[in-house]
Amino acid sequence: MQINPYLHYDGNCEEAFKFYEAAIGAKIDVIMHVEGSPAAEHMPPSMAKKVLHAQLSIDGEVIMASDCPPDYFEKMQGFSVCLQAQTPAEGEKWFNALSDGGVAKMPFAATFWSKGFGMCIDKFGVPWMINTAQDCPDQ
Repeated sequence: MQINPYLHYDGNCEEAFKFYEAAIGAKIDVIMHVEGSPAAEHMPPSMAKKVLHAQLSIDGEVIMASDCPPDYFEKMQGFSVCLQAQTPAEGEKWFNALSDGGVAKMPFAATFWSKGFGMCIDKFGVPWMINTAQDCPDQ
């Protein structure tokens, strides 16, 4: 069994996925738009260029997403996407990139369980936790 987060965006899914490519080295596997799909006839014309389904990979892990039709979007809350960094330097790099234009909720720093941990909400409203294992070698 595989469990994947499925994120819903307010019309900026493709922009967000391109941001994650640059920020954390994610790879966009697929972006399907409403236009040209069988779903197009069931969607308002304003959705034509929006994302019907997208998938990206981060070191073999998958996140899927789409844009919400008008009036269906709800603010993301009650969860975080957690990235496990190999080193504190890598974690801090990801944290800084993801929080750029967003909100740093807990600055990236050493904790009692981790050599580096931070929480942020990116500029698209996605909550992230960046963690580094305690027994990770220093950088």
